[in-house]
Amino acid sequence: QVQLVESGGGLVQAGGSLRLSCAASGRTFSRYTMGWFRQAPGKEREFVTTISWSGDNTYYADSVKGRFTISRDNAKNTVYLQMNSLKPEDTAVYYCAADPQASVWNRRVYDYDYWGQGTQVTVSS
Repeated sequence: QVQLVESGGGLVQAGGSLRLSCAASGRTFSRYTMGWFRQAPGKEREFVTTISWSGDNTYYADSVKGRFTISRDNAKNTVYLQMNSLKPEDTAVYYCAADPQASVWNRRVYDYDYWGQGTQVTVSS
């Protein structure tokens, strides 16, 4: 069982940066594939990025590639999402997800069993 708590969201101007954090409980965090998803108002939750348990492999949605970076610190049970060059279309609630069986290539919502409560990111134009 893993519990996830996101933080770091907020309001930022277009072109700015934010760093999201996801703190996980549980001794087996280091063996979980971790991901970030987002959901804008009126839209379905969509894949943003994933990272393998070791941190060696990452996978990004085309819409964020080159602007966002996922990383993890297994000693701190935390995964991060550094978001640069933010655009108004990045506005959404961002969710952290975890699963012990998923591979880094799994980008579907139902591939992940554990979810955080979400953190709001708003990018103004």
